[in-house]
Amino acid sequence: MTALPWVPFVIALAAAFAAGSIPFAVLIGKAKGVDIRTLGSKNAGATNVGRVLGFRYFLLCFALDAAKGFAPVFAFGATVGWTGLDSLTLPPPATVLWLTLVAAAVMGHMFSPWIAFKGGKGVATGLGAMLGVFPALTIPALGSLLVFLGVLWMWRYVSLASIIAAASAPAWVWYFFNLASRTLVNPPEEPGAAPQTLPVRSATYVIATAVLGALIIYKHRANIARLARHQEPTIGAGRAQSDASTSVTTSK
Repeated sequence: MTALPWVPFVIALAAAFAAGSIPFAVLIGKAKGVDIRTLGSKNAGATNVGRVLGFRYFLLCFALDAAKGFAPVFAFGATVGWTGLDSLTLPPPATVLWLTLVAAAVMGHMFSPWIAFKGGKGVATGLGAMLGVFPALTIPALGSLLVFLGVLWMWRYVSLASIIAAASAPAWVWYFFNLASRTLVNPPEEPGAAPQTLPVRSATYVIATAVLGALIIYKHRANIARLARHQEPTIGAGRAQSDASTSVTTSK
């Protein structure tokens, strides 16, 4: 393996944390004249923006949070030439380097220095960052997004959909890499020789998405408690139900 691209990595690491730390939920709230951290669930994330300001602002915040995860991760991969099928065959040291940028973006979002090292729960930013590891985590991220949408459609709890989608990510990674190992082949080295199966490497990606999923689930521990008490507001419930659920939780 050639030397790891340390200089581009250090630059990208700073960029990933800085981009992730942009508190779009707070900025959108301020643009509408409210402090999102004092309303609803008081969480600086897209879901609370939607509860307080409406669904279109949820979509705006979700898209911006996903973009801030995607941009630095994808830009680094494209710059050093790791995108495409190369992402499936990277040796573990290179994979760890790339995945560290995913973690940096998510940690920047969860612990933003601009809002006293607090932040959202990492779902949208984690999704965007996974999409940026192209295509090794792009396809699994889309699979997790389908799970999110399916659970949301059935039960209308954003938190439950986020938890199950995060938990499903490692399984999607395993499935995609297993499928790729059986269907993708390298061209034969010599005329007439049989093509060789692409030597994909999934272990580091599976471990990384499992850790990321566990962190996202941990950040939803208050939501899990409310779900258990049947106090979690559903999508479209609006500010009234969200404030009521928060008041009940606070009073206990």
